[in-house]
Amino acid sequence: MAEPTVAQKAPYAAELAPGDYWWCKCGMSKRQPFCDGAHKGTEFAPMKFTLAEAQKVWLCGCKQTATAPFCDGAHKKL
Repeated sequence: MAEPTVAQKAPYAAELAPGDYWWCKCGMSKRQPFCDGAHKGTEFAPMKFTLAEAQKVWLCGCKQTATAPFCDGAHKKL
C-alpha cells in the first residue's frame, strides 16, 4: 500500500458551514485539505464527511491521523 504525501506537518483550521465535504487522503491536492482530483490514477480516494452545523474544525494535514479527517496530533510524531 502506498503512503500518502504529507501536505503539511500541522492541521488545517477551517470554519465550515453545514454540508458535505471531500477531504484529500492522498496529500497531493492543490486545494488542501480538500480534494481536487489529484489522486486519480492512484490507489487513493477522497473521504466524504458531513457537518450538521456550522463549526470550526481542525482537518489533518499530515494524512497520518487515526481520526480522519480530523487531526489527532499524529503530525507531532513525524
